[in-house]
Amino acid sequence: MPYLEEMKIFTGTSHTALAEDVCEYVEMPLGKARVSKFSNDNTFVQYEENIRQQDVFIIQPFSYPVNDTIMELLIMIDAAKRASAGRITAVIPYYAYGRTDKKDQPRVPITARLLADLLTVAGANRVVTVDMHAGQIQGFFNIPVDELTALPLLADYFQRKDLDAPVVVAVDIGISKRARDMATKLGASLAIIEKRRLDNLDHTEVMNVIGEVKGRTAITFDDETGTGGSLQLAVNAALEAGAREVYSCSTHGVFTSPAVDRISDMGIREMVVTDTLPSACSTNVPKIKVLSVASLLGEAICRIHEGRSVGELFSD
Repeated sequence: MPYLEEMKIFTGTSHTALAEDVCEYVEMPLGKARVSKFSNDNTFVQYEENIRQQDVFIIQPFSYPVNDTIMELLIMIDAAKRASAGRITAVIPYYAYGRTDKKDQPRVPITARLLADLLTVAGANRVVTVDMHAGQIQGFFNIPVDELTALPLLADYFQRKDLDAPVVVAVDIGISKRARDMATKLGASLAIIEKRRLDNLDHTEVMNVIGEVKGRTAITFDDETGTGGSLQLAVNAALEAGAREVYSCSTHGVFTSPAVDRISDMGIREMVVTDTLPSACSTNVPKIKVLSVASLLGEAICRIHEGRSVGELFSD
């Protein structure tokens, strides 16, 4: 594979295990970079190999602590630019601040746009991400953005389970389009949880269940699971509406407190997420199943490097 000779993959400290799995997929070593902090909490980055005119990919999901991992990536991009990298692609499996994509209250920021500007100014030439919270965030960038999706990965997992009379349940109206795509892949019907957000602290209440779930196997669907509050409401609503059993899935297992305890206690058979974030991989809960996106990211990286279509990855 001679085209790999001009490509280098690096990672920050956010999720080294995922970066190593990606490198294993593309059959090349992880690039050598020193990423550390001084005693005054300033971040230091130094590439320990030549990257002049190389096609550089930097893998860094915005995991906890989010602001630190963002700043770390910005500094890595700047260092690569100043080392004369030929092209710099920021591979961000989880794009934080995705919920702040519009002004829905007076005197609030649009942080998702601010973050796009920071990445561009730092020197990124391209961004690769997975299942952004809102599709319009792509339009915040003036550089190419490849938004991959873990939907086929999740759908394939549930197809192999051969569930009886499945129904995909969107945890809210905003995710219903992606949930419909999931239902189509599974040959299942669609139901939607109608809910209302009460404040900025993830407090919500279920208003209604739209669709038929009685006597069926429900699969709740969302792009990310944070505290698990919305998930718990959706699961309870599906069970109260007569669902025989409930599975749950989302791309990003953010799992902030008290999500893991909630998942352990709630009435679901299994919670399926991907390893876009290290928090998903660090749980030891039998109910939580983690699928790897390493092959998805690795294939996208190879296609970008070769100048081939990334969209063909998802064409049926």
